Amino acid sequence: MTAVEVDPAGASREDQGTAVSATILIADDDSVSRKLLGRLLMQDGHEVRAAADGVEALELFAVGGADIVLLDIVMPGLDGISVLERLKQTPGATHVPVIMISAVDETESVVRCIEAGADDYLPKPFNPVILRARIAAGLAKKQLHDLERARVHDVFCRFLPEHVVDDVLARADDDLRLGGVRTVGTVMFTDLRGFTAFSEHLPPELVIEALNRYFDETSDAILEHGGTLVAYRGDGFLAAFGAPIEVEDHADRALATARDMVQVRLPRFNEWLRSNGLGEKVEMGVGINSGPFMSGNVGSLRRLEYTVHGDTVNLASRIEGLTKKLGGPILLSESTRAALLDPPPDLTAVGEVDVRGRRSGVVLWAVDGAS
Repeated sequence: MTAVEVDPAGASREDQGTAVSATILIADDDSVSRKLLGRLLMQDGHEVRAAADGVEALELFAVGGADIVLLDIVMPGLDGISVLERLKQTPGATHVPVIMISAVDETESVVRCIEAGADDYLPKPFNPVILRARIAAGLAKKQLHDLERARVHDVFCRFLPEHVVDDVLARADDDLRLGGVRTVGTVMFTDLRGFTAFSEHLPPELVIEALNRYFDETSDAILEHGGTLVAYRGDGFLAAFGAPIEVEDHADRALATARDMVQVRLPRFNEWLRSNGLGEKVEMGVGINSGPFMSGNVGSLRRLEYTVHGDTVNLASRIEGLTKKLGGPILLSESTRAALLDPPPDLTAVGEVDVRGRRSGVVLWAVDGAS
């Protein structure tokens, strides 16, 4: 047996549990049109908020927002096109579908509405069947956008503090693919030494368990020091400091993260390996470099990935590789040392070192306290 609801306008409907309920804002100075639209939409299970003019419409939207907006073009004071333009400039309202409904049947008005960001246009008197179809299409479009945004939020929260994710998505607004943004920051590459030989003698499920344990430790170190875990690379990773949110102490944060991983996290991981009979000891190499690089979301509308790239990133990878040759787990470039706001006393100059793929050598520094 289905439940029967009575809406405030006196119209009843059978709640079948299949319709998508939404909050719809109506702005129309004609009281008859408002009532007709409101009754129809409430019968379909939507929550309706009605405004008699453009100013009231903007006030109602500011208070509670809406899933879709129906705007009359001709209204006293602030007309529908002006309301539309202001809505599209309002943070968080860019992807709210707006359908213009008006007795004005002029091509120029329709074109202006579309150019201002309207999703659709219906003439008065409106056809209820067509109106329902347009509303359904608008809601479906918004739901897809909201789902994609929620997915990106969930993915990025694995690699960034949540407040940073919220800030990035707020700035991205229309296009989650931020494209390239030139940033000055610090890039870190790491690699786990001895893990390949270690993994050859263990079942795959234990290898994955050990890797997950290691990444739990190192990922926490990056996030706790305000870094961005850009990508996992085998048994290592790429991290950035100063992107996507710029900070002055990006080099200090990176060096503090490296110390935390090498001096605290790695010994704890090795103890876990020993206590579980999985091995004696693994080591890690960390390469750090500072300078300009490009950062942003890349990919298609179906799959996005945050990344950093540029010469600064490439050199950081090369420096990490040199930890195998030069010894010591942490190496940083001269540019990183120069970017430190609070240089520690235990930095030791390694000197100028030839780097594969570069014409001139690079001055490197090691950390005495890291071993």
